[in-house]
Amino acid sequence: MEKQALQQLLERYKSGQISQSEMIAILQTEPIANVGDYAKLDLERPARNGFPEVIFGQGKTPDQVAAIFKKLKENGPVVMATRVAPETAAFVQSQIADLQYDTRSRILFHDRNPERTRLPGIAVVTAGTSDVPVAEEAAVTAEIMGNQVDRVYDVGVAGLHRLLSHLPTLQKARTVIVVAGMEGALVSVVGGLIACPIIAVPTSVGYGASFNGLAALLAMLNSCASGVSVVNIDNGFGAAVVASRINHLSGNQS
Repeated sequence: MEKQALQQLLERYKSGQISQSEMIAILQTEPIANVGDYAKLDLERPARNGFPEVIFGQGKTPDQVAAIFKKLKENGPVVMATRVAPETAAFVQSQIADLQYDTRSRILFHDRNPERTRLPGIAVVTAGTSDVPVAEEAAVTAEIMGNQVDRVYDVGVAGLHRLLSHLPTLQKARTVIVVAGMEGALVSVVGGLIACPIIAVPTSVGYGASFNGLAALLAMLNSCASGVSVVNIDNGFGAAVVASRINHLSGNQS
């Protein structure tokens, strides 16, 4: 194991994030696992980054997703795959027991300890109902990563008064993910109302001149609100990873 990964592992053990048995299991694990001739799994990633490698399901065959999922499940308590089509999820579930599939987020996952305590502090906000699938990718990812998530959906600028009643929820969050398509204006509004970091997710929702999310992406990058960072179009997963790290760092300091 690399020195940096070992140091991070020891810090996580000292802080109580992992148990002694989990630490021993990680130390006994080979760093790379080959699956067929198509995948080399990074088994040291939990020690370095705090969470196992995540499967990107889009573009993989059902057999490939199943084989990768099985290997990761053998080596850790939590496994997840994003962008999994329903038919692929059904196939993998028929091959491997104890998997859950969330239809809105298209996330297939296994959680050996689903009742564990989750850290509050993340809110996910959408401009419209059409943005919910991307928002759910963010929300479910954050929950699997050990966070408690507050959802505030369909509060876009076309009816801004809908947002105001949710301000107490947003103001108590450690980080807020704002998901919006069309012109992407909601993130600037939220950014002017709260003090915590905001992660903006442009979506491909909108009519022709939205250019499949490009208009929202550019608007968010040009936001006049401070404290806003932007991920790629429809990248709810990426936003959740950043939010989770912010939340756990903040939670450890409080």
